[in-house]
Amino acid sequence: MKKCRLLFEDNLVFKNQLEALTYISEQLQQKAIVKKSHLQALIARENAFPTGIAFDNYAVAIPHCEAEHANTPAIFILRTGSPVAFNRADDDSLVDVSLIISLVVTSPADQLALLKALFTNLQNEEFYQFLLNASQEQIATHFENVIFH
Repeated sequence: MKKCRLLFEDNLVFKNQLEALTYISEQLQQKAIVKKSHLQALIARENAFPTGIAFDNYAVAIPHCEAEHANTPAIFILRTGSPVAFNRADDDSLVDVSLIISLVVTSPADQLALLKALFTNLQNEEFYQFLLNASQEQIATHFENVIFH
């Protein structure tokens, strides 16, 4: 996968999943990374195919939508100040996440490669803890050397 822009936000507090998705899309629109259609597409995609992923001791949400709603590739990493309930990908329950990794891709092939790389790495709790605690610079270096290869 080619390089893409990395964005970070820390200590955000959201009442619910919809508020988190709205914030993500608004921030990406302000930076001209996504089109105006992004928010509706993101919500529709999340409703149809939830992205809350529960691992043994932690959970992550990876909201994303189709490439047609993107202007330029980006990954938006949000470390929340308190957990946000997201619908689980594998059943009808909710999972509390403290880490949201929103993907913006301009190519379906890139989306698949990025999801695979992220999911493979996220299965390791050390990587999850790294994303929660490392500096933005450390995370950017890791993505450059591991995720984008």
